[in-house]
Amino acid sequence: MTSSRDLDIVLFGATGFTGGLVAGYLAEHAPEGLRWALAGRSLSRLEAVRDSLGSADVELLQADVHDSSSLAALAARARVVITTVGPYLEYGEPLVKACAEAGTDYVDLTGEPEFVDRMFVKYDATARANGARIVHACGFDSIPHDLGAFYTVRELAAGGEISGPLTMKGVVRSNATFSGGTFHSALGQMSRPREMAAASRERRAIEERPVGRRSRAAKPSLGRDRELGYWLLPLPTIDPFIVARSGRALEAYGPAFTYSHFAGTKTLRFAVGGVVGVGALALAMQVPPLRAKLGERVKQGTGPSEGRREKSWFTVDFVAESGGRKIHTKVSGGDPGYTETAKMLAESALCLAFDTLPETAGSVTTAVSMGDALLARLQAAGIRFEVVDAG
Repeated sequence: MTSSRDLDIVLFGATGFTGGLVAGYLAEHAPEGLRWALAGRSLSRLEAVRDSLGSADVELLQADVHDSSSLAALAARARVVITTVGPYLEYGEPLVKACAEAGTDYVDLTGEPEFVDRMFVKYDATARANGARIVHACGFDSIPHDLGAFYTVRELAAGGEISGPLTMKGVVRSNATFSGGTFHSALGQMSRPREMAAASRERRAIEERPVGRRSRAAKPSLGRDRELGYWLLPLPTIDPFIVARSGRALEAYGPAFTYSHFAGTKTLRFAVGGVVGVGALALAMQVPPLRAKLGERVKQGTGPSEGRREKSWFTVDFVAESGGRKIHTKVSGGDPGYTETAKMLAESALCLAFDTLPETAGSVTTAVSMGDALLARLQAAGIRFEVVDAG
């Protein structure tokens, strides 16, 4: 359906901090002949981004989330739309709607569970009918975790199949700073626990479940992992839900898949401090003046310097067991919130636009929609997926 479009990729939000990094990555790494455009509210700001790229052949499109006709026109021309405009719960729905109705593939970097669930309820059926792949969470949330679990399952099976229960834990560590956009998204979600729960229930009520198989995100607790040598702090992020959805959709994960998601710390003091800090922040978000005050302290559209990003790193360790077999794998890379997120988002769009992929449509995860093809792209781009121990 999208083969006749005159643009391969449109990047919406190129004038923001992360959007600028995505634009820079595409300008440097895109295949020859890529037909792409930058989109946003201000043509003058878009021109400045294009000038900084040194890419005069990049088209500029004026579009606004409050102008549905501009988004419909944008989606009608593109094979794939990338959006970095968040918080997505506030600004994301109009573009999802436009892409679903136009049969246009869509990628974002949201980590907002309520947004993802509400977009599934409203637009999954439309996207399926029109052949659009709506792929949320194509940044650090949740590619290292979703594709890391996918890679781990593949290596554990080792050419065979997983026929019994499979348990897996993912343990993330990083020294990086978070983005202003990520912080504001987190503030918004923490202030809406009832709405998040309601959106999750609405999704579960209509979402198809596999017959004879199950896949779930566990509710883990604080504890010590002697094998990895870390204290494990449960992470209340979107990542375990994304991994569990891939497990439901892909038979390779076996008949009973359970995933647990943690942050790893070397000392109990930091682990306990993390639990207390997250709990205190969640409580503060229920008080509007405190929420506003915190929001003022970290501005959206900002990020760390290039020097700071160059010193940042992340790792995600996976330990999986099934049928007496056990494997330890690791995903690792550089600055997760900016440099690697821009890489992941851009490569996801390129993958959807140009690679041979499974026949999918609707709201799908990266593992389900792109799987091996995106894994290969990210490995070639410098993100490491490796087996640590297959004993």
